[in-house]
Amino acid sequence: MNKSAAYMCEGPLLKKIIFYALPVVLTGLLQLLFNAADLIIVGRFAGSLCLGAVGATGSIINLIVNLFIGLSVGAGVLVAQGVGAGSYENVHKTVHTAIPAAIIGGAGLTVIGVGGARLFLELMGTQSDVIDMSVTYMRIYFCGMIFSMVYNFGASILRAVGDIRSPLLFLSAAGILNVLLNIVFVVGFKIDVAGVALATIISQAVSAALIVFALSRRDDACRLFFKEIKISKEHFAGMVRIGLPAGIQGSLFSISNVLIQSSINSFGSVAMSGNAAAGNIEGFVYVSMNAFQQTATNFAGQNYGAKLYKRIDRIVIICLISVTFVGLTLGNLCVLFSRKLLGIYITDSLEAIEIGVLRMSFIAAPYFLDGIMEVMTGTLRGMGRSVMPMAVTIAGVCVFRIVWIATVFAIPEYHTLKVLFISYPISWSVTFAVELIAYIVIMRKIKKQNTAISAA
Repeated sequence: MNKSAAYMCEGPLLKKIIFYALPVVLTGLLQLLFNAADLIIVGRFAGSLCLGAVGATGSIINLIVNLFIGLSVGAGVLVAQGVGAGSYENVHKTVHTAIPAAIIGGAGLTVIGVGGARLFLELMGTQSDVIDMSVTYMRIYFCGMIFSMVYNFGASILRAVGDIRSPLLFLSAAGILNVLLNIVFVVGFKIDVAGVALATIISQAVSAALIVFALSRRDDACRLFFKEIKISKEHFAGMVRIGLPAGIQGSLFSISNVLIQSSINSFGSVAMSGNAAAGNIEGFVYVSMNAFQQTATNFAGQNYGAKLYKRIDRIVIICLISVTFVGLTLGNLCVLFSRKLLGIYITDSLEAIEIGVLRMSFIAAPYFLDGIMEVMTGTLRGMGRSVMPMAVTIAGVCVFRIVWIATVFAIPEYHTLKVLFISYPISWSVTFAVELIAYIVIMRKIKKQNTAISAA
């Protein structure tokens, strides 16, 4: 058995899952630091309006980008299943299909983002005092989409075969560069939101170059040969089959967040600033939990390819317990120190800080519910069941929040930020319950079919 397959498919799971997840946590934290450095530096040196301008773009950027990020998930799942099954030719073709798909997708995103920035922000009801700065940030940010896509596709491939250190090291270098460039552009050259956007895309270019170099130097089926880069229709179709539902889920998930952001925008630029800062702080909790979703996806993918179904059950239990502990601990620490943390971002508005505290009390404290939901989603994707968690998440998160905004939040006496924020934990709980039931049903069916085949 291949070394990377043996790592995930043999031996005790708890230690392997923890040691796999930790570098993924650190990688996610560094990736989040790109945006955190943008917000902290622009907030402290250019003011809360600039912070709100950058923060207002987050939901719409995620909405546009998530569809293509889903395809990177599909590439990772195909690689993981191929390694587990020992089908290295499929792994090779997936890798050489993923890179050109990333480049084409990134180019398309650049056109969409640059051309539609103002329209998208106007549709969200972005305030007039920040919209011009938000448009500038978005247009520059989207010019770096090819770099972002190449990094995400490459990192997904490396994690699928157990290489969790390379993405961490590459983002460490890019993250340090991002912070330095933020200081140079914003503090030194006084170019505020445009400066932080330029720093971000330059850093993303570095991380993309490093990930491509790492793939080209491997000695296994994931090695990238530039002369062999070619889209295989069969493998691209597989990436779409698994990744497109994940991308649609992420995009529709973002639609609900866009609607919530639009609702927050209606409370004014101060609310936008407090919400942006709090959301960024919560992001550190999210990426720590999301590491267990990625872990569940890749471990489940390889073990599914190897037909080790009982081992997948243990993976689910370990990941659920782990993500609950991480979510409860970090989420409530954020609430405990919320004012001090928000003060790092916001120095000129006590009202904005109080709004951030309010958001964190409703979202950060029960954030573990989102974590357990995403572990189930990741597990099902790793098993190749991507449409079902997409449908459940659309209904349980996206549709629920849209209905909540249109009904409960629309009632004048309930038209408050508290009522808006409480929709998050309710939607997470409902979606997790349905996905857990679906997993149990699907796994019982798989085990029964496998037993029947073995008996025959």
